[in-house]
Amino acid sequence: MHTITVVKDFNKRPYGRYPEDGEGCGQFFRQNVLAPALRDYDEVHVVLDGYNRYGRSFLDEAFGGLIRDEGFKFEDLKRRLKYTHSLVKSIEIVIADRLEAARKACE
Repeated sequence: MHTITVVKDFNKRPYGRYPEDGEGCGQFFRQNVLAPALRDYDEVHVVLDGYNRYGRSFLDEAFGGLIRDEGFKFEDLKRRLKYTHSLVKSIEIVIADRLEAARKACE
C-alpha cells in the first residue's frame, strides 16, 4: 500500500478548491498527488493527520473530483482508497459523503 501524508507530501496547510485559492488547493492535490498515486499503486492510504482544518471544498475537489474529473469508479475507490485522520473522524465522514455525492452525480 502506498501512503500519502498530506502535510508532508503535499502542503502543510491544504486549503481551497481551485488554483486561485492557492497552491494547497484540492485540485492540485488530486491532479498532482492523489490521482497519479491511484494510477501507479493498487492501494493508496491518505493520512490526513497534522492538520485539523480541512475545508469541505478541499475534500470535495480532492476526493469527489476523482470520480467527477479523473474517471475513477466509486466501487474501485471503495476497495483501493483508504483515508484516515486519527483525531478528527468527521473529516473521514466528509470524504465518504463527497465520494458518495460524486457517485450519484455521475450516474
